[in-house]
Amino acid sequence: MSGYVLAIDQGTTSSRTIVFDGDMNIAAKAQKEFAQIYPASGWVEHDPEEIWSSTLATMREALKKAKLKAGEVAAIGITNQRETVVIWDKATGKPIHNAIVWQDRRTAPACAKLKKAGLEPRFTAKTGLLLDPYFSGTKIAWILDKVKGARKRAERGELLAGTIDTFLIWRLTGGKVHATDATNASRTLLYNIATNQWDDELLKLLRVPRALLAEVKDCADDFGVTDKALLGAEIPILGVAGDQQAATIGQACFEPGMMKSTYGTGCFALLNTGKQMVRSKNRLLTTIAYRLGGKTTYALEGSIFIAGAAVQWLRDSLKVIDRSERSGELAAKADETQGVYLVPAFVGLGAPHWDADARGAMFGLTRNSGPAEFARAALESVAYQTSDLLSAMKKDWKGAAAKTVLRVDGGMVASDWTMQRLADILDAPVDRPKILETTALGAAWLAGSRAGVWPKEKAFAKRWALDRRFEPAMDAASRKRKLAGWHDAVKRTLTR
Repeated sequence: MSGYVLAIDQGTTSSRTIVFDGDMNIAAKAQKEFAQIYPASGWVEHDPEEIWSSTLATMREALKKAKLKAGEVAAIGITNQRETVVIWDKATGKPIHNAIVWQDRRTAPACAKLKKAGLEPRFTAKTGLLLDPYFSGTKIAWILDKVKGARKRAERGELLAGTIDTFLIWRLTGGKVHATDATNASRTLLYNIATNQWDDELLKLLRVPRALLAEVKDCADDFGVTDKALLGAEIPILGVAGDQQAATIGQACFEPGMMKSTYGTGCFALLNTGKQMVRSKNRLLTTIAYRLGGKTTYALEGSIFIAGAAVQWLRDSLKVIDRSERSGELAAKADETQGVYLVPAFVGLGAPHWDADARGAMFGLTRNSGPAEFARAALESVAYQTSDLLSAMKKDWKGAAAKTVLRVDGGMVASDWTMQRLADILDAPVDRPKILETTALGAAWLAGSRAGVWPKEKAFAKRWALDRRFEPAMDAASRKRKLAGWHDAVKRTLTR
């Protein structure tokens, strides 16, 4: 069988498909952006039909670019924006509402009500998560409550729900398979990560009928085959993982203590803790890193909602740069004597603060502050937030106490200035791999290894290749001063 694997990377702002060859090199890729919908302040939606059409279009385009027919592809792997949910009609496949995106904050009151009732410890004990609008469960309940007749239809088994992977699997298989993987399930507030099952108590508390939910499989598993009419031949779907877990796999972080951080729209750092479910005392998340062969590997995760989105803000709203790639170049020109800080709480603050009501703020502005200082503040905010996550991880788990080397990926890591500043603030080496498409690579590896055309875990890990290591070069006094200024700015921004 051919070693070609097709990886679908369905993200927050675009859908992409990458074709990898038998040597795990990129043969072709295609990308298509889609609309961001903002119905109200703090609300973010996507059109599920546009997600589907853009995904299918990029699949066809990538195959064409690679000069491949569908029958020459060994398997498909899917990775997706996590926590974003869709509910659709079981008979027609038509969504009953726009997808509610992971960034959306509309269910903050529902989360606050559950917290006030003293229920957060119960959710955390079972799911490893906190009660925050970020996660999927309250989004599902909101759609059921707001769409006329939806709750009764769901209880009758007429509707199906799922994260984006599940929706794509349903569409790709022509409505034959309703499934998800353990990593995506673990982000819903409905899945018990110790028993690896949907939890009846949590379903009842969030008022989500079990009939809505998908079968939960391993990350490398049989998710059905594509409808022949879509691509010209059936292709088995053999790998699925949420984007951050897929990046962890793509970075070959298979050993406990290994850590990766992805810098895309947001920033997500995962620390492999092996078979051990580390319970955070510093408001990090305990989550499933991956499940292979029925065996679960866990991770500590820190979620930052705004990373690359801060650069988009500079470009699209402030218009201080015309291209995102110019942010590092502009930041390098900033006046070092100015202590300008951006707290990018545009949609609240994630770990370790979890303040859904916080909003973005800029501190330390003077008459001389300008575009360069704004650019530096935006990029440094990512380094400061990562520092907060790493500090919390080291407090939570002794396995992270040794000198940490951070493996990085995502769009922002192409900037040498940003990566050097990250190493400086963390006081730790930062490793940038040769293959930056680690999220897609992780999904492809799950599918390719399951198909038997790609190497197993250890052999795959040996192929990880370093592009550049960034060593910390900032003096301790400067680092301490900068972090103190950051922590003061965050303290002034928090609402509780």
